[in-house]
Amino acid sequence: MKKIFYFPVIVTIALGLTATSCGPSKKLTASRLSVEKLQKDSTNTHRQLNDCNAQLRDYNVQVKNLKDQKTTLLEENTSVHNDLNTLSSESQLTIADQQKQLTSFQNMIKVQRDAMSKLKNSISDALMNYKTDELYVYIKDGNVYVSMEEKLLFKSGSDIVDPKGREALKTLAVVLNSTKDITVMIEGHTDNVPISTGKFNDNWDLSTARATSIVRILANDYSFDSKRITASGKGEFHPIKTNDTEVGRAGNRRTEVILSPDMKGIYELLNQ
Repeated sequence: MKKIFYFPVIVTIALGLTATSCGPSKKLTASRLSVEKLQKDSTNTHRQLNDCNAQLRDYNVQVKNLKDQKTTLLEENTSVHNDLNTLSSESQLTIADQQKQLTSFQNMIKVQRDAMSKLKNSISDALMNYKTDELYVYIKDGNVYVSMEEKLLFKSGSDIVDPKGREALKTLAVVLNSTKDITVMIEGHTDNVPISTGKFNDNWDLSTARATSIVRILANDYSFDSKRITASGKGEFHPIKTNDTEVGRAGNRRTEVILSPDMKGIYELLNQ
């Protein structure tokens, strides 16, 4: 009887102990899970806070840059306004001078144009006895051209000026010596027929030699100022007529005396 009585009691006590031991274990697990969740939430919160702080720093940098740009723009705007005011003031002060300079420039150009036209007429009158197929006078780009064909000045392939050509140069020199404010360029030209002699290697050689011969005659024989005259050989490279015909080639075999006005006064006026 005693054994039967004690067995239920023992079972009851064992069940109670089991129940008692399971309760705290579940609570502990729940607490651990809660702590882990709190740790994760805290970590996320710190991360978000750090991101917010980084964004705030970037925002502050952008604000500072915008303020600096605004300051720079204001300074530049002030500088531009000052420059415009200065320029406007200077323009108002010099507008009368500019108009005066322009008027002087126009008057000087007109005087030179009239002088070159008068010079062209004087040369034409002086050389009127020569035929148009020997020489002709014209104005181009503000310069006076005296174009003399080969048959007036030289024999074929020669740089020695014929007597008739010397007479024409003598007459021209009289007019040139009476005109002080000009410079003279002598340009020799040939056709495109190749030349090669013991004296001349090519047409460039010949054209330069012819120009130099005329320079020497004008300067040495007829006293034209050597400082105002230049020789230039153009060879066959500046034709004025076709080289396909004899007439055209004859027209290209020429020597041009180019008279240019002295531009010193105009340059000085422009540099004021």
